[in-house]
Amino acid sequence: MKAQCLPFTQIPHTTRLFTDLLAYSPDVRAFYPHSPHFSEWAREQSATIKYDPDRRERVSAILQLQNQSWDASPQTFANIERLRGGAAAIVTGQQVGLFGGPMFAIYKALTAVKLAEEAMAAGIDAVPIFWLATSDHDLAEVNHVSLLAPDGLLRTLTAASHSVPNAPVSEVRFGDEIVPIVEEAASLLGDSEIVRLLRESYRPGETMGSAFARLYARLFGECGVILLDASDAGLHRIAEPIYRAAIERAESLSNTLVLRGLALENAGYFQQVKVTESSVLLFAVRDGARTAVHKRNEGLYRATEFTIGGGAGVERISEAELLERIASKPEEFSPNVLLRPVVQDYILPTLAYTGGAAEAAYFAQAGAVYEELIGRVTPIVPRFSATLVEPKVQRWLRQYGISVSDAFNGPEALRQILAARVLPEDLQTAFERANRAVAESFSTLKEALTKLDATLVDASQTAASKVQYQLDHLRERATAAELRRSEVVGRHAAALSHALYPENALQERGIGAVYFIARQGRELLRDIYQMMRTDCLNHQILEL
Repeated sequence: MKAQCLPFTQIPHTTRLFTDLLAYSPDVRAFYPHSPHFSEWAREQSATIKYDPDRRERVSAILQLQNQSWDASPQTFANIERLRGGAAAIVTGQQVGLFGGPMFAIYKALTAVKLAEEAMAAGIDAVPIFWLATSDHDLAEVNHVSLLAPDGLLRTLTAASHSVPNAPVSEVRFGDEIVPIVEEAASLLGDSEIVRLLRESYRPGETMGSAFARLYARLFGECGVILLDASDAGLHRIAEPIYRAAIERAESLSNTLVLRGLALENAGYFQQVKVTESSVLLFAVRDGARTAVHKRNEGLYRATEFTIGGGAGVERISEAELLERIASKPEEFSPNVLLRPVVQDYILPTLAYTGGAAEAAYFAQAGAVYEELIGRVTPIVPRFSATLVEPKVQRWLRQYGISVSDAFNGPEALRQILAARVLPEDLQTAFERANRAVAESFSTLKEALTKLDATLVDASQTAASKVQYQLDHLRERATAAELRRSEVVGRHAAALSHALYPENALQERGIGAVYFIARQGRELLRDIYQMMRTDCLNHQILEL
């Protein structure tokens, strides 16, 4: 495996907030108390973790039971014992996407393992934990996966399983309809170990969360990754003080977050989540659906009343009644995206969280919630990021003399680039000569005009631009003609786009991890792990 670095400043759609975090520029430090380099603060930060021994034991017992239910490895249970004995946690997490989700979920787990290893080398006992975001209710985000077919095009597989609309995905249980979806994946992936693991994990009776956990328990068993299902009622009971504080301090928290949002905007950044004065950081489960909670304010006085849901079915409830409900049934509540990191790091003795650009943006806002509720902001470390280049794709890149980053211009631009590279040699030579002739002729003309009348120079430059525009336009038309004539170029352009920049997004977001594991074997995870360096925050191009 060969690696090349590509700075995120060269990746389309990368936000300035994220690139400033990677550079740890002065503008961003008000929102991130720690640099993105783990080694710079790990030892100092480990000394600040305050974690109640009773909570540690309760969480460890729950993790023991959860991981037993997924047939986790001896290494995982050994790490649970280390957690019980006082180890810190390196945490990552992800929504429980179909068949293990896209490749970046794998990168998250591997980064957590790598950071835990580096912590151990620095004398800090730490274990990797993967938080399964099973309380999320956006089923449409997790019920599908895209795989590359033998023809090089993307095939999207979707599980038809569903529950009550807006129910937490932990409630979505597979029936017999999952079997043909697994077999369709098998037909695309071929006979491989990962297909066997899919059949063992994604089967009738499993939920979106339990199937994902079973698969990851096998993929990361040797690494000792501890899996945590956030929908567990016991974990909700442990998190109850944070849920209660989210209501008791609702006004203060919303005001603090509004100010944090303004500070981000004044610094030239953006708010990942728009917060208003009525915002509350909790969801409630009502009639099986996950529903937003809001503050309700009336007249000149700030009422101590909240609403659950909206429209004709809205429920009004007093603060006292809401707090009583949280105390009696905390499992009916869950944090929103700004409170979830705080809940996570109340439940766990977190040394660091590793995630991508979107999560980093959430942390820029959630830091204000951390400060108010637990008095300590967990550092975020950017996860590993990469584009994998298979041998066939490498051959095409060499054939056309292009790079992976050329695909980041989008599929149509890539088609034009490829077609231009395969224009007949005599035609390419003719265009190159014409370009040189235009440049030379107008350069000579400019010199002569300067001597005659300097006011004519601008007119000559305008004329040169018009001639060059017409020449470029002619070349584009010739390229389009070549595309119409050459079916092979069009197929190669489409296949390259799907393989490297599917749906105008990084490969790690658009292609299911099981595709690459099926092609390369589980050794791929080991090879990527060996290539990873947490002090390198660039995007990696990995040639397989």
